[in-house]
Amino acid sequence: MTKPLGKPRQDSLRVVGDEASESTVVAVPKNTNLAIDVRDATLHYPLGAYARGSLKSVILSIFGHRDKSPKPTFVPALRTINLRVSFGERVALIGHNGSGKSTLLRALAGIYPLAAGDMTVVGRIGTLLDIGLGFEGESTGRENIYYRGMTMGYSRKQLRAVEEEIVKFADLGDFIDLPMRTYSAGMVVRLGFAISTQFHPDILLVDEVFGAGDAAFSRLALERMMAMVNNSGIFVVATHDLAMVQNVCSRVIWLDRGAIVRDGPPSSVIPDYIRYMAGDTAI
Repeated sequence: MTKPLGKPRQDSLRVVGDEASESTVVAVPKNTNLAIDVRDATLHYPLGAYARGSLKSVILSIFGHRDKSPKPTFVPALRTINLRVSFGERVALIGHNGSGKSTLLRALAGIYPLAAGDMTVVGRIGTLLDIGLGFEGESTGRENIYYRGMTMGYSRKQLRAVEEEIVKFADLGDFIDLPMRTYSAGMVVRLGFAISTQFHPDILLVDEVFGAGDAAFSRLALERMMAMVNNSGIFVVATHDLAMVQNVCSRVIWLDRGAIVRDGPPSSVIPDYIRYMAGDTAI
């Protein structure tokens, strides 16, 4: 049943896996290879600022005064999205800026609640969506392994056991013990990626981050992601890099204005997308 516009549903994402809490576990047929099931997913963004309360407005409300601030309106960010993704698939989300790629990733990660529809994710989710999430600029890279790791739900004991592996993969040299405010964008990418992929999630959600890394690290990152996918994982990336899509991905989902335009293999979808972006065809 469709929920009222602008009222996010907190139960719209269900995660099924060994580490899921009892409150989020739902019945899934055994031996299924279905990992992501999205049905009629709709998401709205508020347009304009929400009215903020103040001490004055609280006091006046006691005497019956009601603030007549206009109610926020909402614009659709995802429009009735339906898709299924199975283990082993490498999926690229393409489309112009504002098409809904990043929004869909964040909805799959449970960051954005839906206004209507449902999402079921089978497996542990790893994300590389916000490079700075969980990082503290005044703390060292080594300390930030724990800060970011704990925001991802891992314990200090788990992080301590893999600390040196993360340090080795990030390959920051002596910078690992310097404050992160001294890091370049590429160095932040290295550390963020090393932490996010250390625990081998079943599903890795990535939002266009490799442009800030050097060529050598990009190769290592792709090798690690491919190894994860080959071990029955899922890789979903929002990107504008069509060359990478053709080389790495087995499936392309083209989004426009929050809706799916095409869904298929790169050899089928990308030529149409290029013609559309060049203005030769219409959707």
